[in-house]
Amino acid sequence: MKALFDVASLECSKKITNTYSTSFSLAIKMLAPEIRDDIYAIYGFVRCADEIVDSFEGYEQELLLNEFEAEYEKTLERKISLNPVLNAFQSVVHQYDLKDLVVPFLESMRMDLTKKEYTSIAEYEDYIYGSADVVGLMCLKVFVKGDEQRYEALKTSAMKLGSAFQKVNFLRDLKYDYENLGRVYFPGVDFNALTEANKKKIVAEINADFEVAYKGILQLPVEAKFGVYTAFRYYKSLLKKIGQTQPNEFLRKRIRVSDPLKLLILGKSYLRYQLNLIV
Repeated sequence: MKALFDVASLECSKKITNTYSTSFSLAIKMLAPEIRDDIYAIYGFVRCADEIVDSFEGYEQELLLNEFEAEYEKTLERKISLNPVLNAFQSVVHQYDLKDLVVPFLESMRMDLTKKEYTSIAEYEDYIYGSADVVGLMCLKVFVKGDEQRYEALKTSAMKLGSAFQKVNFLRDLKYDYENLGRVYFPGVDFNALTEANKKKIVAEINADFEVAYKGILQLPVEAKFGVYTAFRYYKSLLKKIGQTQPNEFLRKRIRVSDPLKLLILGKSYLRYQLNLIV
């Protein structure tokens, strides 16, 4: 029975999520069970594509991405794949009509194969839209269970949340991206001579994204609100730590939130949620 293979496929996406991201794993567990699996399927797909362009140095990354994309297209048509991650993802794509959102995501992943520096705001924003905003929109489609009116109302805030998460990741992973991949995402910023003023400007830009995103979180369905709020609080804490980090430290270490602090954030988030203080 294919149903058994579908269960095994989803378990692969769950395993990938839990292996690669403790923070998102924690947040996904806070979602209602009826939407949780679909988010695992989305994360498994985007993580695999991201790993191809970020982590598989020494291999034929362009060929691997081409094959991954071609197999994805076949999977959409056939509604089955022996690649368990694609098999799990195709079901969500069909259910929520995500195909048009996957296209710009894969375009941004392809940019990472050759693009090393973003010199204009337009290029930077196009990349973030494809690599992060559309992922937020995919998740939003699941959260609102295909309700187009609600989706349109929350679309901007979902994109801003995706942007904020991505920009925080850029700063957190600056050392690896710059030294290992040769990438510079923020236009006009020399990270060899990062100034406090540059850092504050970037942090302010991210905080502005978070402000818009938070307004949307308040309007999410109850099945999704706590899980998204948990991720929001984690990334806000990470941004606060980034804001307290000296500019010369960014190329020396990866900025991170400790596991005990993550659990503290979860506890505080749950308390605020239960006391109806998320307003």
